[in-house]
Amino acid sequence: MDRLVIIPTYNEKENIENIINAVLSLPIDFHVLVIDDGSPDGTADIVKTMQNRHPESIHLIERQGKQGLGTAYIAGFKWAVEHQYEYIFEMDADFSHNPQDLLKLYDACANGGADVAIGSRYVTGVNVVNWPMGRVLMSYFASKYVRFILGIDIHDTTAGFLCYRKHVLETIELDKIRFKGYAFQIEMKFTAYKCGFKIQEVPIIFINRVLGTSKMSGGIFSEALLGVIRLKMESWTRKYPQK
Repeated sequence: MDRLVIIPTYNEKENIENIINAVLSLPIDFHVLVIDDGSPDGTADIVKTMQNRHPESIHLIERQGKQGLGTAYIAGFKWAVEHQYEYIFEMDADFSHNPQDLLKLYDACANGGADVAIGSRYVTGVNVVNWPMGRVLMSYFASKYVRFILGIDIHDTTAGFLCYRKHVLETIELDKIRFKGYAFQIEMKFTAYKCGFKIQEVPIIFINRVLGTSKMSGGIFSEALLGVIRLKMESWTRKYPQK
């Protein structure tokens, strides 16, 4: 098996079983790795029960307390590389990302020549459903701002639905990735770009969660706005490993 979907969770008991089943029911096989940050609602227990039925396909890393989205993905990336998965995906647990679109991201990397495939909300306009207009505008113009400051040709710089080829994660110095929220997503894309990898945006429709509670906060958003300036300044002197 060479495809792994990493799903970070915190209090996702309403969604986790359905999202894992949706991934496992796709016409080609994907494995799932859940990174749970000590959810008090029992999310990890649901995953463990599902593991009894699908021990080869479902994996779980339990961490103590909320340690941030970025550190969850870094832990997942290292686990995926160690276990020799070739295509490693990021996806939310709340169905804001359609599991069917994993097939599009996989195709872009496996057959389309991409090293990184981004499920993009903004590459063909604004494809967001059920978000308040203020949040849509904030997200859209944040990506415009990041694109301008960093000088990268990516429309959805804060996207959290991606596929990485294994060699990208082996090349990027994961221990040097510092940010945890929105800025983590930006930093990963910018670093992949600076390392010379081919990045492709795949249009998707993003649908706001129906069940559970959003983890978005103003602090996470502020980190992104200030973080991109630091990323740009540091890139002037940093030597990035090349593909």
